[in-house]
Amino acid sequence: MEGSDTNTPVSCSQSPTSSCSLPPPPPPPPQVVMSPCAACKILRRRCAEKCVLAPYFPPTEPAKFTTAHRVFGASNIIKFLQELPETQRADAVTSMVYEAGARIRDPVYGCAGAICQLQTQVNELQAQLAKAQAELVNMQLQQANMVALLYMQMAETKTTTTTQQPSPPPSPQQSVDNFIASPPHTNSYHMNYNNLNFFDDNNTSLINSMFEPLWT
Repeated sequence: MEGSDTNTPVSCSQSPTSSCSLPPPPPPPPQVVMSPCAACKILRRRCAEKCVLAPYFPPTEPAKFTTAHRVFGASNIIKFLQELPETQRADAVTSMVYEAGARIRDPVYGCAGAICQLQTQVNELQAQLAKAQAELVNMQLQQANMVALLYMQMAETKTTTTTQQPSPPPSPQQSVDNFIASPPHTNSYHMNYNNLNFFDDNNTSLINSMFEPLWT
């Protein structure tokens, strides 16, 4: 029994005074070698841990810092960023890069020249839009006038047709009755018939008088 008791391991909870074996500490994480930002790389200097330029000029965009550095210079860019709060630094870098690009393209006017040109285009487009809207309103008024005139003409035509309805044509029996009841036509018919008989009688007597000697 005593031998079995001496071979049994004692835990830290049973004997608080005995020394407990602690787990070995975890190995340190591997050191990640960070590449310098585009600004420090172009300036050929060591990129510090809290570099002001690193968040805004990543190593994948070297042309961004090259353009701004060409016009403003690295010291001025760092000074501008240090004077601004962190919430405005990104917009400030974007503005400096744009202004530097415009200044390189147009050394005289820079960004103001591009703004003036764009404003001129906006004014021209607004004038064209106002002209198109005026023409549209004019066409709508002309269309409304034409529709009103068409309705007036249709109303006048309808009124004329209702007030002046043509009389229905007479039936065949009425036409025969009218012809028989009209004396002028009858008289002229009889006169022409008598005249024809007159000329026939005269011609017969004339022919008989001419051929009478021959018959005798």
